[in-house]
Amino acid sequence: MVQIKSRAIPSSLRRVNERTLVSLLMRLGHASRAQLAKTAGISQPTCGKIIDELITLGLAHEVEDSSAARDCAGRPGRMVQLDAQRPRFLAIQFDVNETSFALVPVGAKVEDCWNLKVPTTDSAQGWLKQARAAAGKLKCQDLCGVLVSVPGIVDERAGKILFSPNLHWSETADLPALIAQVWNAPVLLIQENRAAALGQLFADPSRPDFLLVDFGQGVGGAIVESGRLFQSPLPMNSELGHTPIPGNRRQCGCGAVGCLETKLALPGLLRCFAEANRGQPETWEALEAHVRKQGVRPWLTECLDATAGVIAGSLNVLGLRYVVITGSLAQLPSIVVDHLSAAVQGGALWGRFGEVTCVGAPRRRIAGLAAAGIDRLLLPLEGERQMAGD
Repeated sequence: MVQIKSRAIPSSLRRVNERTLVSLLMRLGHASRAQLAKTAGISQPTCGKIIDELITLGLAHEVEDSSAARDCAGRPGRMVQLDAQRPRFLAIQFDVNETSFALVPVGAKVEDCWNLKVPTTDSAQGWLKQARAAAGKLKCQDLCGVLVSVPGIVDERAGKILFSPNLHWSETADLPALIAQVWNAPVLLIQENRAAALGQLFADPSRPDFLLVDFGQGVGGAIVESGRLFQSPLPMNSELGHTPIPGNRRQCGCGAVGCLETKLALPGLLRCFAEANRGQPETWEALEAHVRKQGVRPWLTECLDATAGVIAGSLNVLGLRYVVITGSLAQLPSIVVDHLSAAVQGGALWGRFGEVTCVGAPRRRIAGLAAAGIDRLLLPLEGERQMAGD
């Protein structure tokens, strides 16, 4: 863990300032000390001390800004940016069908770029074997942490997957302990949609309040309010996929009947497509070509309208009006998200007298994992040290 000490101001306030400046650098890419101090609302001397310490620790460095005016000595202006070269974290995307690995610096890129992908096995020991093979290929040393995006209901503080409808073996596996057998570094489990929401916030900080809804092997979401992840009293939120919809008799992996994700998660959506279009192969390529050629047909309208009703109800409760759609729906032609957006607008109360917006976006889990790693491992507040296993 990085330790930055100073007697100038209380440690808790200094740590908040450190995190604020690092967050700004993640979002801006690079900035001058003066710009950082002004944007963060921190005095220039305090900002300068923190930046100097980040540079000393190798977390940031200076670069020349050829577009800036030269100083009184005729030297080019200097900008600060996070280090984008040395890997500080190992990011793992633990998913139903595939596990992905990436070495990540503190200056992570906005878009996901995984170094290695392998099929997810059906047992803890099988997955451990895959992790060891991945470690041999990645050859990473001196990591500050291993950051794992995981599906299901996750107790991030305890580092445990409590319930995973589509990956049940992970409920009884001690994933952090398995990872510790391979990599000697602190391990953080982060619910996959929360990681994606942090990544979306990193990519578009101008939208600090939104509901992210992801469509993949399941349907889930995460809430961001005032630029921070919403934390509910229980270790779960935005489990939209397990909302029952009328007339749906499909069995869900959670044990219930009629859940939304049996229609809108990728397997369910492909099944709806095949049932409505006899003779069509149940493949993603066929579905995408069909939508591109035929548009939003009645079978898809039914699925999207059911989803819109669930999202609109959530917005009415949360008081939000901006929705980010990621995953499989966002990869289909834009008319799909456009239809969903119009249906949500019609169902949300705010839509009666204001505007509700749904936009499609790529998943940005690596950037979200890096942001969580910086906050909880490199610059943790006192209450977060336990979460990092300190």
